[in-house]
Amino acid sequence: MRLFFATLCLIALSACVEPETKNDVALPGQGVTIYIADAIVTLEPDAAGATDGATGVAVRDGYIVETGKAEDLSAKYSGAEFDTTFANHTIIPGLIDPHIHMALSSLQYATPLIPPWAMATGNGIVPGVETREGFFQRAREIEALAPAGEPLIIYGFHNLVHGDLTKEDLDAITTTRSLIIWHYSSHDFYLNTAALEWANVDASLHEQFEGVDLGADGELTGRIYEDALGHLMHSVGPILLAPDRLATGLDEFSQLLRSAGVTTVADLGYGIFGRGVEDAHIAANWRDPQQAGYRLYLTPEHRALTAEFGDGAAAAALAMAKGEMPASAPVLPQVKFFTDAAFYSQTMRISSPGYLAGQSKGSEGLWVIKPDELVQTIRPYWQAGLGVRIHSNGDAAQTATLDALEVLRASNANLRFIVEHAGLFSPEQIERAAAHGAGISAASHYVFYLGNAYVEPLGEKRAAWITPLRSLSTAGVPVTVHSDAPLAPPMPLLAASVHMTRTTREGSVFNADEKLSAMEALESITLDAAYALGLESELGSIAPGKRADFTILDANPLATPGEDWNEIGVWGVVLDGVKHPVP
Repeated sequence: MRLFFATLCLIALSACVEPETKNDVALPGQGVTIYIADAIVTLEPDAAGATDGATGVAVRDGYIVETGKAEDLSAKYSGAEFDTTFANHTIIPGLIDPHIHMALSSLQYATPLIPPWAMATGNGIVPGVETREGFFQRAREIEALAPAGEPLIIYGFHNLVHGDLTKEDLDAITTTRSLIIWHYSSHDFYLNTAALEWANVDASLHEQFEGVDLGADGELTGRIYEDALGHLMHSVGPILLAPDRLATGLDEFSQLLRSAGVTTVADLGYGIFGRGVEDAHIAANWRDPQQAGYRLYLTPEHRALTAEFGDGAAAAALAMAKGEMPASAPVLPQVKFFTDAAFYSQTMRISSPGYLAGQSKGSEGLWVIKPDELVQTIRPYWQAGLGVRIHSNGDAAQTATLDALEVLRASNANLRFIVEHAGLFSPEQIERAAAHGAGISAASHYVFYLGNAYVEPLGEKRAAWITPLRSLSTAGVPVTVHSDAPLAPPMPLLAASVHMTRTTREGSVFNADEKLSAMEALESITLDAAYALGLESELGSIAPGKRADFTILDANPLATPGEDWNEIGVWGVVLDGVKHPVP
């Protein structure tokens, strides 16, 4: 009602305004559009109406001119156009997911799904299958409907939910076709006997790759993971990366982004599937922000750069970021690295005594870049002025990562260094992260999906270190959260909500001391997310000079309980001042 009367006043004011020009002199506000809202959350602490009070934002040529009371802006910009579309909505800075995987999301959303928990897709929610028997029953149903004889790939298995999986289990489903089960982590595949033969995998490869699993009898179990995936992709890749599948999957993924009010994403791993394939996919199916409804940035991955450019990898990454080397979307001046392996598949590197249960019981997980090689691997990029986004999950990995950062900081105190996923962080490591200027881009979903399930494999002490965002934020470490899509839905309000409540899928609260405040949570999906991308001067808050990128909500999140953030309706977004309602 308050906005109803405010809108009437604005209409009256605008009716009294003289024509756009008088004696050929432009009136103040020519070319300006003033968006009127019930509330505007700017996230600019030094601006008027930083968290409340602002009801108008003036935009010109895609950039923010000023925020403030609607009536004050009306008087100041007398020649402006007034847009009351959002008069009963809240405008917040555009939501950002700073770590997604474009190609991986595209191909997984086009793959038959049997997720261990409910999974959001562009076509609605796919129910979770939480029992071993239910998983096999659904797999048999999918197999029966698939074209006869063709290889079949099914995504979503998780061993901590569905139990161990061997080739004999899959042979019980079918022996007449190659059957491949893709672990929810994306880092592990399980093959039946026919698939092992089709993919030319035999026990001798165990000596070549750490990721070819053998049983006590020395025979293949069917599990292929991590560094053996390159061999597997010779067979599986042409199926997964078929252009029609990628187009279908990206369409679903884009629908999710639009419905969640996401304005910006960054692909953390550009080049992993081959730049040619990825550029063709993006060029054919994404094109530009106004057509897609969201911005896309690319962060190249070190191993892919090295494979393509050798010793010239750092120079190539810098050329891409400067626009001197063509790419299908803007490339950020930063590079992705991996210290260790995956949280989901229990291959992240953890401290002694290692895993106490699960499929990695008795091991300490895997290094991707060994600790004594981290500095020399990163240094050429660092010296070129490129920031670091480094996948580092386990607590042993954090020690190695922070050791490397400490050495690198001696030569550059200002370059951005963001720890990605940050599965485990001990109190000592939190202090070190703050001392050496690290940022954290945390996987939004570890607590919700696996907080309880990981107590047994990790033990209570290390399990308490899962994603301690409040402690990191309190220590002064910039903290953002990401979906790592497709591993979690690219829905920032849901991601932030989880870390305000620390709820789990079982309904319990996991380590309540690590709950974020509403302001910290909102910053983690806007301003701090922009910081992780190195784009905080352009995005992340509503301030003069920044891009006019907004997410339009039915309610003010700062006035809404955390457990209800995912229920807030999304009208759509504004990109560069252009409105994009949810279809």
